[in-house]
Amino acid sequence: MTLTDLDAAELLSGLAEREITAREAMRACLDRIAAVNPGINAVVALRDEATLMAEAEAADRAGPRGPLHGLPIAIKDSANARGIVSAFGSPILKDFRPAQDDLYVARIRAAGAIIIGKTNTPEFGLGSHTRNPVYGATGNPYDPGRSAGGSSGGAAAALATRMQWLSDGSDMMGSLRNPAGWCNVYGFRPSYGLVPGEEEKELFMSPVVTSGPMARSPGDLALLLDVMAGAAPGVPFSHSGQRYSGHLQADVRGRRIGWLGNWGGAWPMEEGVLDTCEAALATFEDLGCEVVALDPPFPAADLWQAWLDLRAFAVSAGLGPLYDNPDQRPRLRAEVIWEVERGRALEAVAIQRASAIRSAWFRKTTALFREVNALVMPTAQVWPFPLDWNHPVEIAGQHLDTYHRWMECVIPASIAGLPAIGVPAGFGAAGLPMGLQLVGPYRGDLGVLQLAQAWHDATGWPARRPPADPPRETA
Repeated sequence: MTLTDLDAAELLSGLAEREITAREAMRACLDRIAAVNPGINAVVALRDEATLMAEAEAADRAGPRGPLHGLPIAIKDSANARGIVSAFGSPILKDFRPAQDDLYVARIRAAGAIIIGKTNTPEFGLGSHTRNPVYGATGNPYDPGRSAGGSSGGAAAALATRMQWLSDGSDMMGSLRNPAGWCNVYGFRPSYGLVPGEEEKELFMSPVVTSGPMARSPGDLALLLDVMAGAAPGVPFSHSGQRYSGHLQADVRGRRIGWLGNWGGAWPMEEGVLDTCEAALATFEDLGCEVVALDPPFPAADLWQAWLDLRAFAVSAGLGPLYDNPDQRPRLRAEVIWEVERGRALEAVAIQRASAIRSAWFRKTTALFREVNALVMPTAQVWPFPLDWNHPVEIAGQHLDTYHRWMECVIPASIAGLPAIGVPAGFGAAGLPMGLQLVGPYRGDLGVLQLAQAWHDATGWPARRPPADPPRETA
């Protein structure tokens, strides 16, 4: 076993006790990236090796200064990391080096981590397929000719291939959950506000995106969540939860799991997706949970329309300045232009209607969670698709009318700001991974993580290494 095979908790314990040096961890990380990344393209904007080794040696001389002391970590390319190219997958920003970190990135840095570069993402994080004109596409570790998902696809692929011990990500429309499911790892979208956004951005109108951790185990998720989470005085809706690390082991017997499947047939599913997920549900029963099949609790069409409008409204506000610049607009991908133009065409009554539907769904979830402890559904409606596709255009013969309709199953958690974790559900007939979403009540993050921990202890799916994983020496 090499250092890159260790869980993050094991590595960080060794670093804290000085049984492992930051220099050794950095050397192992960079060697692993050199061996694996050319075939996957998950880590981008990698910093100079000599500089990184010098920073690791400085960390060894200084000694532990935080819970992530000495940990090499690459930050998702849709976040600002001070002094590191933060392109957001866009040719417009391919040379942009921010002068300061985003809030959660600053927290990671202050906790002692060494930021080595970025993980790949779609342009501006739109669409769950990590491909952009700056860095190219990220391949799935279990079949490099297929998508790793997104928008945190680079992060998930880097974890699965042991190039990273921990990864950060963000999630508007499943961007932590879908790539986790497709790469056989874990991705956690926390309750809205637990990981605060940026003070400088618009803060009130349409909160739909949040950042969160990714890892190969729920315990490692909790380690990074403890660093990323916590109230920020200048960010409304931000709140402090609790410490999660060390609190995930729990007796889950008797917890009720509400299976939503394909939402009563509203979501088309590629062959094998539901079969794989339904077979995985037996694990909950083995754990002593009660699995109940639920009827659709809310009109799918209403949720979808509200989501389309709220997402376009948010994207048009954020990316509108680039659209308005005549030199930059031609360099924007078609999906960005579609979202901006759609958002700007919305009338006030449509935005109000979308918010009313969102409110009604949130009220409905509070009632649902009096009956069940978690809602469960697939992380995607299709298997990982070919790398050269823009996006799926049909599922089971049903035409898809937008570039992201194939991931409609993620919006019930997103639109209500609920905690949702993508967990591995196993592999289909072609050997490709699929995941399940475990969704809990607002601010019920601990309960969701505890279910995931019990799931992990019972299944251990991330131990099934990608078939193309290069061999390594054993100690």
